[in-house]
Amino acid sequence: MVDEPKQAEKEAKPPKPRKKRRRWWRIGGVGIVVIIVLLVIGRLMLPWALRSYVNRTLDQNPLYDGKIGDIDVHLWRGAYSIQDVRLVKTTGNVPVPLFSTKRLDLAIEWPSLMSGKIVGRVAMDQPELNFVDAGEKGESQTGVGGPWLKILEDLFPFKINSLHVNQGSIHFRAFDTDPPVDMYIADLNASILNLTNIHDEVTPLVSTVEARGMALGHAPFEYKMKFDPFSYRPTFNLAVRLIGLDVTKTNQLTRAYGAFDFERGWFDLVVEMDAKEGNVQGYIKPLFRNLKVLSLRQDIKEDNVIEFFWEALLGITTGILKNPPRDQFGTVINFKGDLTQPRTNILEIVGNVLRNAFIRAYLPRLHGGATQDPMLQFSPGSVSDPVTPISNN
Repeated sequence: MVDEPKQAEKEAKPPKPRKKRRRWWRIGGVGIVVIIVLLVIGRLMLPWALRSYVNRTLDQNPLYDGKIGDIDVHLWRGAYSIQDVRLVKTTGNVPVPLFSTKRLDLAIEWPSLMSGKIVGRVAMDQPELNFVDAGEKGESQTGVGGPWLKILEDLFPFKINSLHVNQGSIHFRAFDTDPPVDMYIADLNASILNLTNIHDEVTPLVSTVEARGMALGHAPFEYKMKFDPFSYRPTFNLAVRLIGLDVTKTNQLTRAYGAFDFERGWFDLVVEMDAKEGNVQGYIKPLFRNLKVLSLRQDIKEDNVIEFFWEALLGITTGILKNPPRDQFGTVINFKGDLTQPRTNILEIVGNVLRNAFIRAYLPRLHGGATQDPMLQFSPGSVSDPVTPISNN
């Protein structure tokens, strides 16, 4: 009977570990709640932290000031988006930004994970690039000397492997000329792929560029390029084609810089370049069709005497040197040399003009002088006038 209380005391001791277990559960629960709260706070503060970091990154060039809108974080796809990005020149009085985009999206390129590499992709919606020419250097805008590629790389923690442009535009502007000039390529869709050589290809030209747009809103523009992103000196193959540009749409440019205008005509352009370790060779092939520079009835009334005689000289020259059966005027400009100091042969330019006038007409298609890569070949393009020819005045 004496041992019964002791036995009961022994049997009463086991519940103590349960209290300890409950205490650890309580501590663990509080810890999880704290972690969740910290994650929520961190998520809420992340856009602010990113905004501060992006502003510092965009302000690397003292000549340009970076301005941005809201920042959206997309953790589920490893990305963040910057709204309304603008790079504005701080010196002079330039009314347009060097670069702007409605939305800049930086994200992990998930398909590249299959190759065991973590890289990024950049997408731009409606970006605009503005080059400005002015009489005073401070009023012009070229973007030369800015660490733009480094800024783009600094905006994302991983190497950038691809870049995509949706509905972009490139402008050449002059605000202090008479008339003001705005030459542009709009509706520009472009892609730059494989900048980091994801699949470890041994071919030097591993990266590709493709772009399509409309020059002055109506003339198809195509750009194709393959290049070596790791070469110390530029190594690439390039092909460009522009077909069916209505030259009357360029009169603001020709009047401002050449003191003449076009009455009618169409312009085609083909460019091919092949560069190896900085040594470049290629050709530029411009072609005018159904061209008319001078209208006697209108120009005598509208232009001053100097401009009238200048237009008359141009009209006579193109009239003599054009190909009569096809009503075309063009040449092929071959060039080669170092990229920093390309050399052109002026005598060859003159010879090709005469060749076009009396021997053959040049068509706006690649003739394979610089590159034979199938990736750089364009589909056939029409060289017929897109509208009914205008009758002579």
